Amino acid sequence: MGHLTLADYLEQLWVKGFKLSDEQVRFIYFGKQYTGANDDLARVAIKTTLRLQYQFDGSFYISLLELLKEHNIGTRQDAIALFKKKGLQ
Repeated sequence: MGHLTLADYLEQLWVKGFKLSDEQVRFIYFGKQYTGANDDLARVAIKTTLRLQYQFDGSFYISLLELLKEHNIGTRQDAIALFKKKGLQ
């Protein structure tokens, strides 16, 4: 998962049968831009959202991105560690 772009990750989800609507994809990119997240952080937030919510929940996704921003998280590893600390992993 290391060097996948966000677009590649969303394509992988599609191939695996998890089909996001165009509106959901736009919201994912909006959240990424709104919080200044990089592709790695957006992917971790999407993956965590899907795992915990069993569907894409935009408000949950944004809350994860905001949590990462609040804690100045910049890497996938740090994001996973924070989510574990918060009981989200």
